[in-house]
Parts: sequence; C-alpha cells; structure tokens
Amino acid sequence: MTSLEESVRQARLLREHYLRDPHRPGYHLIVPEGRHHPVDPNGALYWKGRYHLCYIYQHDGQHYWGHVSSRDLVHWRHHLPALCPDSDDGPNDGIFSGGAFAEPEQGRAVISYWKYSAHSGFCLATSTDENLDTWIKHPGNPLIPERPGQRGIAVVKGPDGAECLVSGADPTGIWKHDGRYYVATGNLIVLHEEGLKKNNPALQGDTLYLFESEDLTHWRYLGEFYKSDRRWTGANEDCMCADFFPLPASPAGGTPSSRHMLLFISHNRGCQYYIGNYQGNRFEPLQHGRMSWVDHRFGPPESLADPQGRRIMWAWLVDSRVGCPPDSAEEQAAKASGWSGVMSLPRVLWLGDDGTLRMRPVDELKTLRYRPVRKQRMSLADGREIVWKNIRGRSFEIEAEIALGAARRVELSVLCSPDGAERTVISYDADQQAFQMDTRRSGPLQGAAVVESAPLAMKDGETLKLRVFVDGCIVEAFANDRQAMARHAFASPDSTEVRFSAAGGQADITGLKAWHMMPSNPW
Repeated sequence: MTSLEESVRQARLLREHYLRDPHRPGYHLIVPEGRHHPVDPNGALYWKGRYHLCYIYQHDGQHYWGHVSSRDLVHWRHHLPALCPDSDDGPNDGIFSGGAFAEPEQGRAVISYWKYSAHSGFCLATSTDENLDTWIKHPGNPLIPERPGQRGIAVVKGPDGAECLVSGADPTGIWKHDGRYYVATGNLIVLHEEGLKKNNPALQGDTLYLFESEDLTHWRYLGEFYKSDRRWTGANEDCMCADFFPLPASPAGGTPSSRHMLLFISHNRGCQYYIGNYQGNRFEPLQHGRMSWVDHRFGPPESLADPQGRRIMWAWLVDSRVGCPPDSAEEQAAKASGWSGVMSLPRVLWLGDDGTLRMRPVDELKTLRYRPVRKQRMSLADGREIVWKNIRGRSFEIEAEIALGAARRVELSVLCSPDGAERTVISYDADQQAFQMDTRRSGPLQGAAVVESAPLAMKDGETLKLRVFVDGCIVEAFANDRQAMARHAFASPDSTEVRFSAAGGQADITGLKAWHMMPSNPW
C-alpha cells in the first residue's frame, strides 16, 4: 500500500469514527479533525459573495489559522490554512488572534494578527484573490514589535512623546475613518505583568491600545481607546480578542444605529461587550453586558458585516471537560473522541428600541429544518412535569412561547433520560429575573457542571419566547431576543427526551413548534 493509499484509508477510518460519535455536533461549525486549544474564531469578513471565517488550530506544536467560507452561513468549504507560522518560530509559537478588514475599493482584504514568538508583535497579511486563498504577510512584520523576551508588551511613544507600555496582542480588525486606518490591541500581558504583579492600579482592568496609520505600515499610538469601570468589570479582567463596530438598528441590518459595540473576552470571565459612543478617537462605554456569566466557556468572539448591514457573530464554545485532571474519566473520554473546537451558531446583533442589545440566530439556519411538529396550547400545572413525546433526539430546534401566569419558574429540559434523572435544564426564574441553563445533571462525564444565569427582567404580561437548539453535545438557547447561552452537555446514549414543567403556579404554553435539524457538517 502506498503512502497516499494509507492516508486515504486513515481518513476514511477517522470519518467513520466521528460519524459514530453521538456527541459530535452536526450543524454547529467545528474544526474538521483533531483536538485543539485554543480555537479562537478570527478574521471574519464578507468578500465577493462569500462569508469567510478563520480559526486558530494546532499542528506539530505550533499555531495556525484555519479558513472556511460559505454562501449561506450553514454549509462551509474548508480552504488551505490562511496563515502559518514563520520559519523562525519555535514550539508553541505561531499565529494568535486578530481580525479582518475588507477594502474592496483597493481590491484587497487585510488580516491583522498577533505573531506570538521570540519576535512577537502586531502583524498584517493581505489577499487580493477571488477566494482569499493566498495571504501575503507584510514584509515589515511585526509592525508594532514587542520587547525582546517579553511577548505581549511593547514600548512606544505616546501623543505627548513619553514612553508608554502597550501591546501588539490580539488586534481588532482594522477600520477606516476619514481616510485613515485604525486598529486596537489587547492588554492581557500588560495587565498581568505590570498592573497586577506590580500592584499598579493605573494598568489594571480591561482596556485597548489605539493606533492610527495612513499607509498600513507606519502606526502611531493615540492612547488608551477607553477606560474601564469597576462597576462593570474587575481589576483582574483583561480585554482581548476584541471586535469593534457600529451596531445595526435592526436584525435585517440597514443603516447603523448611533451606537458602537466593543465585543471582547476577559480570560477569566469569557465573552462580554460594551455599547457606547465613538468620537474623537475614543470610545465611551455607556453600558456593559456579558455573554458568559459563570465561567469563560462562551469564549472568544468574532463578527462580520454582510452586504445588508447585518452584524453576525460567532464565539468559541470551550469544551466543558477542559481543565479536568489528565487521568480523569472526563479527560480520557475527550481524548478518545479525537475532536474539539466548536463554534456557537451564527447570531445577528442589533440595538433595540430601548438602547440595549438584541440577538437571535441567523435566519439561514431555518433551511436545516425538516419534519415539523406543532402543538397549539399546553397548560403546565404547578409541580407537574410533561414529557413532550413528539420530539426527541440530539438534533432539533424548539420554539416555545410561554405565558408565565402565576408560575414563579418554568423549565424546558432536553437530553432527559427515561427516568428523568439526567437532563439539561433551560429555565426562567421570575423571582431572580433570570434566564438559566443547568448542566449539573447533564451526564456522568460532563466536566464543568454549572448553573449559568443571565439577567432577564420580563415586563408585565410579557411572554417568555424561547428558541432552543440541541446538536450532539451542544445546547444553545435564546430568550426573547435579549439573552442567549450555550453549553456542552455530554448526555448518556438513552437521554433524548424533552420535558416541560412549572413551579409556584400554573403557566401556559401558548405556542410550541419543533423541527428536526439536518446536519450540515460533512462528518
């Protein structure tokens, strides 16, 4: 057997291994093979009729950017790697997070990224071809070099000529304003090395460093892009994997609102955002919100604008088994699976009429629906649980509208075992005014088993509107276009039931629909 024939044989065996795994997601975008960490989504943009998304993965101990593209946000074509480590990069070096910028009037797309190596710093790469298959790194990289031997910290001149400690880490996508280019870089290393270790309050908390250029080669430091507020974030929270953009006024896109959004992670608290004003080369946050509340498992985000002006985002869903001891049953199960690196469903973001964030899954996901099931009305008596026998399994979507009535709590449980002992619970708690997901009983090899709780204040008479997606081991839920959460749930093979319940009084399900979902991943 030739080496090529053996490669084909091994590829077939790997595909069959994945197809037998009931936990592997079918319609959440996933790295095609192997276990990887980190898997930050990066470099998202719309270019010549295709949506493009990159992601970090590991090969031979170094970090690369994978690259996929799609016409419909559902079915993805894999490209050759967009960015590979340089020849002088060592073990664990390579390409770390960044963004992308489309400049069609110049016939080019530009990637900004953090080169993580002994010669680290802010870097650029450019592509001009039809499908963005070939990216040419800037010959001057790193354009914002970091201090030798101290990755993530650069010394630059500030607007007043004084030396400033900044970073080239995790740049945003570039944006253009009044003919000039701008980029902002993250503060993780400066925060930890200079702010926390040296107990310097001036360098604590999340911020970004803003740079300006006329030619994409020479960059001037303009100062901190914004000031964080301890009412919202902790002194030990960083700002990394950031994305900055005007927030649309509608889920359909159109003319942007008057507000900008800064979407980012802190490494200890996960995905979060600010909404505020952008003027005079400074961003003024007016409100803060989180997309991860109990840990950092809803991880680094990335977004793009499409031709309609929709703002579409993804985030890396960090495996709940990451962090388990090497000899644990959870880690052994993860290792045996041979895969990781799942993205959230693409969701649209917009500014609500009340000035707060709205979000919902993209409409394109509806093309995966089939075998619809409907039920007009169903009452949930206090303390009674109903098994909905019309839908079950590991690949479906549920839409439910619930009038809370006298109930203080309503629950929609998925991936339930026949005896009800095992389940993943999506709920609304009226007393806590909280939308929640509970994975403490999701399965025997769950890893991080938690209750995630997001604030959701319901108006008098407002019904609870849920959209819940189950996809292998992923449960992703949206509530009233105002909150969403996603967790891994490693359920046992026979845990496939759906159940509803209410507590504290009667609730009424006024509308209930479900669909089986066609997998869009090839395996």
